[in-house]
Formats: sequence, structure tokens, C-alpha cells
Amino acid sequence: MLEIKKNVSAKMEQSVLISAIHQNQDENQVNEYLDELAFLALTAGANTIKRFTQKISEPDSRTYIGKGKLEIIAAYIKEHNVPMAIFDDELSGSQLRNIEKVLECKVLDRTNLILDIFAARAQTSAAKVQVELAQYQYILPRLTNMWTHLERQKGGIGMRGPGETELETDRRVIKAKISLLKEQLKKIDRQMTTQRQRRNELVRIALVGYTNVGKSTIMNLLSKSNIFAENKLFATLDTTVRKVVIGNLPFLISDTVGFIRKLPHSLIEAFNSTLSEIREADILLHVVDISHHNFEEQINIVNQTLHSIKASDKQTVLVFNKIDNYLPPDADDLLIQGPKNLAELKNSWMAKNNFPCIFISATKKENIEEFRNIIFQKIKDLHVTRYPNENFNFFN
Repeated sequence: MLEIKKNVSAKMEQSVLISAIHQNQDENQVNEYLDELAFLALTAGANTIKRFTQKISEPDSRTYIGKGKLEIIAAYIKEHNVPMAIFDDELSGSQLRNIEKVLECKVLDRTNLILDIFAARAQTSAAKVQVELAQYQYILPRLTNMWTHLERQKGGIGMRGPGETELETDRRVIKAKISLLKEQLKKIDRQMTTQRQRRNELVRIALVGYTNVGKSTIMNLLSKSNIFAENKLFATLDTTVRKVVIGNLPFLISDTVGFIRKLPHSLIEAFNSTLSEIREADILLHVVDISHHNFEEQINIVNQTLHSIKASDKQTVLVFNKIDNYLPPDADDLLIQGPKNLAELKNSWMAKNNFPCIFISATKKENIEEFRNIIFQKIKDLHVTRYPNENFNFFN
């Protein structure tokens, strides 16, 4: 029986990154995307030793990038004995096979890399089932000769996937496994729905945002809990819910998986029950890493993902986090200006274009009292609307 592996390779693998520069993209933007891909690779356990890019009008149906460029990459891989190449896009089964024949090394696409990280990070049975389903859905259309490199190289990044005997990985086995996992997820979803219904009397707040923006740190700060937080992508996969009281008002706050550019559709589908925590929340705290040079695009990606899971109509507060690391875009490289002070940030275009919003540093605990006051006021307004005939003595 085909089996999804859970072991994590302790040894860092070397890799090269490959990306295409499409129309309406410039080299700087692609380099930013490759920075993120390198961070993903590092999170999975790989060091990046070289990056390759090529300008193309559209991806080659056989090899994604041009044959000449692929041969240049193959020569570099052979000369430096690089075991793995990672593409910053999703590749078809035929593209994977054709590229692998030329490069003669393990080839991963962006989706496979993200799935591998999820497989390594999943802790609870629910998360493991969700990730396993997404992996099998990814594998199914790529079965034919997809894993021939397993004859040459065992284990490592991208190998937290199907077992090493190809004869067992037929479509019938995969489809049966997918059906079984979907049934397990239905059961998990019913259990989660029951849990959420029990919590309906309290106002529910959900932390959302791009991965690695500090959601778990904010969760720990508000709830005084000890949720795992790390400077790596997808540190949190499982939804965590905590009861918090500000003033005399109790509410529930949840932290769930972060979003990312080109988040695999199979993961969004598999994590449907987990993402229901967002859909059913009363208020969203959209956390943004203001110190990231491309935070505006990250805001748009999160908003697009919220729209795709039908949660874009929620009452939302934009939380600009990491103000202690923020440098204005016009800062002189030779004479680095310090981070803008809070008053300047409140009068900036960010505040004017994104109302309501708040500027904080969760790690330095800067402006947290104002943050708590905003949350308190939002919850208070909901309580008054939800329970108009009850008397409350609000204080904060």
C-alpha cells in the first residue's frame, strides 16, 4: 500500500532555484519571489547555492523553460553535484519527467515543496489527514514515471510523499486512499462544527495573514499562552483557539495556517474544515509584516485568499506588526534612517488607506494597549448588537 512518509531529514540538502520572468514582471520582482522560495527551501531543510531565471513569454509545455537554459542549469548541477532543483511554479507530470531527464537530479515544483513543509509541520491527526489528502491529490495526475529518481536517491525534501515502490502507486490505490481520507475529513469537520457551535455565544476573532507575519506571537501576547512561534514559514498549521478577557468582556481568538503566494488549491480544499474557523469568525485581525518590503502585495494575496474561501465580507482590522523593524522605502542606504515613530505611521498613507488599522510590535510589546482597546471596542459593539435587551457594565 502506498504510504505517505512522516520522517524529516535532519541533513540540509543543497539546491538550485529556477524561475521564469513572465510578461508584466521585472527581474527585481522575480528576485523577491525567489527570496521567498529560498525561505521555503530553508524551512524544508535545503540551502540554496544558485538561482537561475529566464525571460519567457509563456512556459514551455515540455520543459517549462527553454531547452538551452535547461542545459546550462544541467551543466552547473553536474559540475557542482547538486542533488535538487526547485521551480517557483507548479509543473505538470510531463514537465517534471522531461526536466528530470535533462537535469538528472531530483526536481521539485513550488507546490510539492509547500506540501513537503506541511507534511513535516503537521502535528495533530486532523492536520496530518488534511496534508495527506492534499499530497495524494497532487500525486494523482502525476503518477506515470513521476518518481523514477527514487531509484537513484532515497529520502530527503520532497520525499515525504509516496513510497519507493512504483508498482504500488496505481490510480486505483490512490483514488481509494483519497476517498478514505475525504471520509475521515468529513468526520473531523463534523467534530469541529460541533465544537464551534458550542462556542457560538462568545464573540469570535480570527487572526489571518501571510505566513510568518507574527500571528502566533500576537496570539501568545493576547491570550498569555505558549503557542509555537518561529521565524519560519508555516510554523502553525493547526487552528488554536483561546478564551481571552479584555476588561470584563470574554471572547475567543483563533490562530490558523498562514497564507502564501500560489498557495496550492489542494491545500485550500483539504484545509476546508480548518479554514471554517475564519469563515465563521465575527471579526478578522489581518496581520501584516510592515517591515517586509513587499507587504502591499502580501495584503492583496491574503485578501484574494479570503475571497476564495468566502470570508472577504468580515469586519476586519488591519494590524501592521513589526514596526520596530520598519524602514521607510525612501530610506537612504548610506545614511539609514531609523523606523518611523508611531505618530508618523498614524498619519501615513498606510493609515489613511486602510481604516481601521493599528501599528504594533508584538515582540517588543509596542502600542499593545491601544491594540487591546480597539479589540475591546469592536467586541463591545457586537455585544450590544447581539444582546440588545441585556445590561452590561463595560469597562476597560
